[in-house]
Amino acid sequence: MNQRISIINVDIDCTSYEDTCDRIAAFARQAKSCYVVAANVHVVMTAFWNPAYRQVLANAEIVTPDGMPLVWGMRLLGSKQQQRVYGPDLMLNLCDRVAKENLSIYLFGATVNTLDKLEQNLKAKFPNLAIAGKHAPPYLDIDSPKFASQLSEDIQLMANSGAKIVFVALGCPKQEIWMSRASDQLSVVAIGVGAAFDFHSGQVSQAPRWMMAIGLEWLYRFCQEPLRLWQRYLINNPCFVILFGMQYLRQQFKK
Repeated sequence: MNQRISIINVDIDCTSYEDTCDRIAAFARQAKSCYVVAANVHVVMTAFWNPAYRQVLANAEIVTPDGMPLVWGMRLLGSKQQQRVYGPDLMLNLCDRVAKENLSIYLFGATVNTLDKLEQNLKAKFPNLAIAGKHAPPYLDIDSPKFASQLSEDIQLMANSGAKIVFVALGCPKQEIWMSRASDQLSVVAIGVGAAFDFHSGQVSQAPRWMMAIGLEWLYRFCQEPLRLWQRYLINNPCFVILFGMQYLRQQFKK
């Protein structure tokens, strides 16, 4: 098992795009039932406030450092060469890999229009990519009485498709909880990729790479959707800085 470093209370894999893709492809060939989480500050802070969600992350096969603050934190805590393994880029790296290895994928989440554009763009970029199916589920709260029946229907669609890898874009924390509940009923690797469907379909623009590199992607996204994202960034981000700062100081005092 790969080394992991705990950031606040979430264990993050010391990994890379190549290593993560290698592991996912191997799991897919074995028809192993598991899920992968791309963790950023929002994921870590959601786990801090919610113990049940924290356990969902603990049960994940791989948890990648999706956000630059986590990468910087891991470097400070000992993984000096740690790089970012960003969900949207991981998706493209993995599509390239599985297109060469004849492993099929399934696209789950977003809207019908987004999925249609996403499929078109992926096929243009990776002509040999086998997309076994796609589905935009109706919006249901995780606590809805209908969620369990909808989960069963979704699982059946995926099982019938024969896909080996399922990309899940339902947003945090819903996509991780969905993967956790589905994992023991599906012989696939599920990967939560958040906004990747919106980005790769062309529906939403990504932050410039220079902003990503210096950890300001959150500001770009906040300016695009302030009403939806204000709490995530204006409350979670400062709390993360304080909690990680306390963790880092405790480690320094132990030396």
